[in-house]
Amino acid sequence: MELLREVAHVSGKSGLYRILKPGRAGAIVESLDDKREKTMLGPTARVSVLKDISIFTQDPNTNLALGDVMMSVHAHFADKPLPNAKTASDYEMADFMALVAPDYDTERVYLSDVRKLINWYNIVAKNLPQAFEVPEKTETAQADQEAQ
Repeated sequence: MELLREVAHVSGKSGLYRILKPGRAGAIVESLDDKREKTMLGPTARVSVLKDISIFTQDPNTNLALGDVMMSVHAHFADKPLPNAKTASDYEMADFMALVAPDYDTERVYLSDVRKLINWYNIVAKNLPQAFEVPEKTETAQADQEAQ
């Protein structure tokens, strides 16, 4: 999920954006939708890079990385439809989350967060499917592992 380093959510805007060129004066981003619009964000824009987002767990000392949760979603739903984030019941959202992140904190992870996770997963799966590809080990890395 290294591609999540270049994908961000911008507060106050819907959807996700690919960071094309970060800088001190802001960043140039491209929307991850069919339009692929490029926008300049100012230095005061609140940008959350998906790689830095995590989900609360029952253990207050640990969190689940969003990338790991998205990989779990992909493992469970790669060939099945996800619950509809707009029309699914609260129970369906809770069941979905319990399946993909069994240890999530039910009190600190709100249903709106689960709906956002589903929307973000759909955007990434549609526009960056390579994010879910597991990199193959190189021959030297495999040989090193076998030697140990």
